[in-house]
Amino acid sequence: MKKPKLSDLEKLAKEAGSILRAGYNKTHQVEYKSTIDLVTEVDRQAEEFLLKSILDKFPEHHILAEEKGVVKGNNDHIWYIDPLDGTVNYAHNIPIFCVSIAYAYKRDLRLATVYDPMRDEIFSAERGKGAWLNGVPIRVSQVTTLERSLLVTGFPYDMWNTSNDNLANYGRFAKQTQGVRRLGAAALDLCYVGAGRFEGFWETSLQPWDVAAGGLIAEEAGAKVTDMEGEGDYVSYPVSILAAPSGLHKKMMEVLESKDD
Repeated sequence: MKKPKLSDLEKLAKEAGSILRAGYNKTHQVEYKSTIDLVTEVDRQAEEFLLKSILDKFPEHHILAEEKGVVKGNNDHIWYIDPLDGTVNYAHNIPIFCVSIAYAYKRDLRLATVYDPMRDEIFSAERGKGAWLNGVPIRVSQVTTLERSLLVTGFPYDMWNTSNDNLANYGRFAKQTQGVRRLGAAALDLCYVGAGRFEGFWETSLQPWDVAAGGLIAEEAGAKVTDMEGEGDYVSYPVSILAAPSGLHKKMMEVLESKDD
């Protein structure tokens, strides 16, 4: 069965990104999937383009997409599609969002692309070959201590009514680092770890399409990427993630496993 190339993912991401860029800073049709989880018509337009393009070229492949859900196909070939990661930012005209696409063969993530259309930054990775930003290799930060680290995180959409709201973790890290940012786009958070812009990223209660592409990019840039239990599979439910250079990953795990006095 035919497999995609990294250039296929990059082309798809840039074309979907042009849809996002064309709709940016305009009035949108906003629907709410939950109290603070929303979707716009541009999400759907970009996803429809991606699904049609993938199925035209790889009709037997399996796809997991944020808005459409599952498009059933051969499970040896799985695509993870987030047409607009950072929808809340997008709906508020905040220019921090991206297109995220990953491809896995026999459950192993092989190819990944994350495209930020507002900065024209395309992050890419291929298993075993490295990670790049606009074609230039990227590597994780060399910082090894929490005290010199800048971290990034996010919060779940159900944080209003769950005890697993990530606030205690945020507080612990905020008191031990240079700061903790919240950008609102998990795929970009992971790419920024890969590019050394952040030292580490953690988040709970995610979806596979949120982290598949960014996770591989961070890995190929030198990060250790696991779920928050330290296991290597970060795309299976329940999805959580921790990404950082290996020495710092261990220190972040220790903080996440600690309890308040």
